[in-house]
Amino acid sequence: MTVRSDLDDVAKVADAVLFEGYLLYPYRASAQKNRLRWQFGVLVPPSFGARCGEPARSRTECLLEPARGASLHVRLRFLQLRARSVYDADGRAVDQLVVDEVRHFPWEEGVPRTVDAVLALDEVLAAGPEQGHTVAFRLPEELEVEAVGADGASVHRRCWPVEGRLVVSATPLPGPYDVLRLRVDVVNDSACPRNAPRETALRTALIAAHTLIAVAGGGFLSSTDPPEWAAAATRELTNEHTWPVLAGPPGSTDVVLSSPIILADHPQLAPESPTDLFDGTEIDEILSLRTLVLTDAEKAEARATDPRAAGVIDAVDAMPPEIWERLHGAIRSLEPADRVPELRTPTADPPEWAEPTAPWWDPGADASVSPETDAVVVDGVTVAKGSAVRLHPRGRSDAQDLFLDGMAATVQAVLHDVDGETHVAVSLDDDPAAELQLAHGRFRYFRPDELEPVR
Repeated sequence: MTVRSDLDDVAKVADAVLFEGYLLYPYRASAQKNRLRWQFGVLVPPSFGARCGEPARSRTECLLEPARGASLHVRLRFLQLRARSVYDADGRAVDQLVVDEVRHFPWEEGVPRTVDAVLALDEVLAAGPEQGHTVAFRLPEELEVEAVGADGASVHRRCWPVEGRLVVSATPLPGPYDVLRLRVDVVNDSACPRNAPRETALRTALIAAHTLIAVAGGGFLSSTDPPEWAAAATRELTNEHTWPVLAGPPGSTDVVLSSPIILADHPQLAPESPTDLFDGTEIDEILSLRTLVLTDAEKAEARATDPRAAGVIDAVDAMPPEIWERLHGAIRSLEPADRVPELRTPTADPPEWAEPTAPWWDPGADASVSPETDAVVVDGVTVAKGSAVRLHPRGRSDAQDLFLDGMAATVQAVLHDVDGETHVAVSLDDDPAAELQLAHGRFRYFRPDELEPVR
């Protein structure tokens, strides 16, 4: 068996997960937002996790329809912390060193690491659901010393040893379907000094840990939008500190990306975005423009902070006009019109078609709808503003909504969109910020079939 080369097809999306939040604008070590780092997908050493409540392991479960002789390729990806220290000519650790007008100062870099395991599915099944098939890994301690200048000053980059394991198991589901419940546990077994602070624990942590799981012979079922016959089994899956989605081009089912960031199936990077800015929630054009207008001193500090920050600064400075134009955005929701409207020439007496009308998004455009008083029938019960309901989000909902399953809510409005669909706005009964949300008119929206009337 060989390593699956097609995992590289989703490498760009996986890299975006790996470096999400790695370094934020303005990309300088002195910026307050870059003082507290390493927030996503951190699996700490077990001794630290037991004391401070952070996870030392993650669990991914998904449904797999295997073919005879199927094999699995599991790829773990994470960042290993590499501490950068600066020493003067006398060997003393210093906060800053300037050599040939270039600043050198302490910083924590992140080094991408990959662990690959290729397993026959029969081998995984034979290991049993409790024990599973274990793949252990160890990264040894590393120390790199870089001479700076000619007087003996130096920059040291150090990685501490990291140990862990992948535990892969599979269980056949009862029933007529040939489906397996596949489980992949990522476990950090690294050592950590007793009562160490988080800064020390991060030295032996798996940072931004996520897995890619590929199958040769078979296909995965979507955990977000499973087929109806698999919906009940999907709800019983356990995913801890990670969320699996189908990866690769739309329609493909042979690769799963299990990420500490909740994504939709078949996530893709926008083709208009040429630069990794390390923050998926930002608008590229605004962030790039703000980076472009940093002062020369700020850019110099950013370049000295981290090689990846230097790459962002250089890419923005060299960005040609056509790329800036692309960053302006794109509309992907428009479809070709069925027909082209007839062009007419206004006359002295404007015809009926020229009379101004209320735009479609104006509530006054259609007096037949009233969110405050409209109702919808759910399971034979009329539901309107003030009705008590219980939430049951379906698979097509946002993954965040799935956490609300079974919660009590109150209907605040019944709305109809321009496509003729009905949506119900609700507020959660046990939300401590409910009054604030109501004051701002912020609700959660569900389809009628996702509600259970409380009789």
